[in-house]
Amino acid sequence: MSINEIQDEIIEEFASFDDWMDKYALLIDLGNSLAPLDEKYRTENNLIEGCQSRVWLQADYEDGKVIFKAESDAVIVKGIVSLLINVLSNHTPQEILDADLYFIDKIGLKEHLSPTRSNGLVSMVKQARLYALAFKAKEQA
Repeated sequence: MSINEIQDEIIEEFASFDDWMDKYALLIDLGNSLAPLDEKYRTENNLIEGCQSRVWLQADYEDGKVIFKAESDAVIVKGIVSLLINVLSNHTPQEILDADLYFIDKIGLKEHLSPTRSNGLVSMVKQARLYALAFKAKEQA
């Protein structure tokens, strides 16, 4: 599935809820379904700067695709990072770099997050793109 197809599925899933409390519950469920990050990846190098809570993002490069794993110590943030890695994982570095992550606005995430969480989300996206950029550079080396 393409990045946009995955985003469209997420938008559709969130659109089925009118109330933001239900959407938060969905985010919490998504976070709870995220596989725990192996302790060896919970390092300072994988810790995302700019997040109010602690968020670790690990990226691996397998068969030309970037595989993301993540963890957070806050349940809603864990749900947010879960959405992000569901959208970006298993795609090429170029696809990740070219992606317009419109699902964030379409599901209303930006206006329903506190400013610090919103900044944290921007930092998560930035870090994911930096990983993609690094893997792309290795491909061309």
